[in-house]
Amino acid sequence: MSHEAEPQQRQSKTFLYLYALAWAGGAIAYVPFLTVLLPVQVADAAGDAAVDWLAYIAFVGAIFASIAHIGFGWLSDKAGTRRVFVAAGLILSCTLLVSVGPVTELPMLLLIVSAWQFGLNLMLAPLAAWAGDCVPDRQKGQLGGLLSIAPAVGAMAGTFVTIPGLASGAERLWLVALIVALCVLPALVFGRPRPFPDLMAERVIPQTDDPATSRVARMWIARLLVQIAEAALFAYVLLWFRSMSENVTDNHTAIIFSLVLFLGVPLTIFAGHWADRHQKPIIPLVWCAAIVAVGLLIMAMSPTLPIAIAGYLIFGVAGTVFLSQHTAQTLRVLPNPKTRGRDLGFFNLTNTVPSLIMPWLTLALVPVFGFSGLFLLLALLASIAFFILLTMRV
Repeated sequence: MSHEAEPQQRQSKTFLYLYALAWAGGAIAYVPFLTVLLPVQVADAAGDAAVDWLAYIAFVGAIFASIAHIGFGWLSDKAGTRRVFVAAGLILSCTLLVSVGPVTELPMLLLIVSAWQFGLNLMLAPLAAWAGDCVPDRQKGQLGGLLSIAPAVGAMAGTFVTIPGLASGAERLWLVALIVALCVLPALVFGRPRPFPDLMAERVIPQTDDPATSRVARMWIARLLVQIAEAALFAYVLLWFRSMSENVTDNHTAIIFSLVLFLGVPLTIFAGHWADRHQKPIIPLVWCAAIVAVGLLIMAMSPTLPIAIAGYLIFGVAGTVFLSQHTAQTLRVLPNPKTRGRDLGFFNLTNTVPSLIMPWLTLALVPVFGFSGLFLLLALLASIAFFILLTMRV
């Protein structure tokens, strides 16, 4: 292939950057709200019952998010357009977000947050499928690198809106909604992707390769196994650190968590560039799954806090690279573009189902075997993901 012809067979950098900005806006739409703003509001309203309230809200929200992502992805497939759904979801989710502010009763919070999940996934489901419509396989790794910026930006947004004196509780929700709109609207207004008809044609899978259904199943299971580990550590890492040292504060944990996200960005970009250059899209996923397992083993056997933190950094950074690259490379294995949005909705279950599984795993293992027992089981799950992907051919 000549160097002159290659740019015409690649999506424009302008659209990729606008899309990455919109994807970051999607993260900003939920990360500050679910991790900081909603827990603070619930704590003020519920007092000692705050943990129970948050559990109910998280459980019901995960169910509504799962249904909405599949449903709205399928509707955007049928409609043959993504922009209209993204725009409608942006308006609805931002409107519902700011309406949470004055609510102090659990039933109303459940209702509004569930409706907000519908609006949020009305935006996120077609936004995810839009990349599959526009980004060719030779740029999937680059896309994954750009998507890795979103979690870090989401965490930064949470830090920004909670700066003391910047905004009150209700004003913070308005500020988040404004930032989300500023991130998503440029892609809707100015995004003009080059068309790639081959991305909209059903793929013919050679007889020598794994069947399409097998590849999709392998990618789904591998992500689910890694996401279970991610969900467990996201919820309980502070408690684990404190079990090793009472001097660990929530601020220390936040710093470590932010460090993981920011170290993951350049490594994900490098992994994506390598995968595109060598046309080996699954290899970074294979090695990241292995490194996730190694990090969990170090955590399980760590005798001191510094070693525990080192193990968590290894686990967290590898997990960040894995999830971002997996999101992009999943678009490669979906065989039918006419159901791309719906199929990505089923992949989104790997993000919501772990939140339903993880509490029961923790309650069953930690009281009996301690956190080491939990981490050994999670390392086993990551190792299974490694072998599933190692034997996969694309």
